[in-house]
Amino acid sequence: MILALFTLLTALAISAVAAFYSIVGLMAIFSASALSIAVMGIVLEIGKLVTASWLYQNWKRVPFLLKSYLTIAVIVLMFITSMGIFGYLSKAHIDQGKGVAEIYLKVERVDNRIQTQRNTITRYEKQLLNLDTALNKYLDLGAVSKGLAKRDEQEPERKELVSLINKSQEKIDLLLEERAEYQLQINSFEVEIGPIKYISAIVYGDKALDYIDTAVRTVILILVFVFDPLAVLLLVSANISFAEYNEKRKRALARKRKQLEKQNEGKVKTTVTEQSNGMKKITKQQGNVSMEYYE
Repeated sequence: MILALFTLLTALAISAVAAFYSIVGLMAIFSASALSIAVMGIVLEIGKLVTASWLYQNWKRVPFLLKSYLTIAVIVLMFITSMGIFGYLSKAHIDQGKGVAEIYLKVERVDNRIQTQRNTITRYEKQLLNLDTALNKYLDLGAVSKGLAKRDEQEPERKELVSLINKSQEKIDLLLEERAEYQLQINSFEVEIGPIKYISAIVYGDKALDYIDTAVRTVILILVFVFDPLAVLLLVSANISFAEYNEKRKRALARKRKQLEKQNEGKVKTTVTEQSNGMKKITKQQGNVSMEYYE
């Protein structure tokens, strides 16, 4: 009996939690009529449990069409509850990663700006290399004086190129500092999603972070397929336990009744009845044998 009660309470607790998640999830999906959805969800959840319990207890007596409809109704309601739970958990995951998605975009923009500055530095360095190549030609021809003169002519351009390279490098340093701040926020988020990241790593290996959303959806689906069906099946199990308990109790009462009847078989039962003429009718009975006399 204790196990049956515990099973029933567990079923109701799981069902209540599932109903809460489902109703909140459905309210998020149909946010324009949140209150109406909440009322509808509560009534349907209660109706689902009552229907499942009633259907089990009256399964053999219910007509086929009614039995089929109620069974389909319970399955559909379980699907609706599961859909609401999926919506609730999905929204929670989206809310958790909403700010991080913007940070990823900022990091991508910073990386693009860093790459632009590096390309600029590469272009300036190529210009310096071209200037050096031009001087080397004079040296190869033995025209040292002309080479030195050309070097003096290049000096302002060289200084300008070096200055531009330094400025680009300074910009890169600032961008790297900005990127480091964003990376700290991303690292903090990855700590929060650490468990799901490891689950994703089991399947996707080094590309785990690229499949976080897929891993989350998989975990949510697993929870959905277990949550509400478990509550309904535990409720049915509680009905089975109560039915077995009642059956055992009936058998025990029947055994006690038979024992009392056997104990009373050897005893004499005396009944006294007052007659209208003032006499008393006395009846004595032992088993199936009875005797009457008057006093």
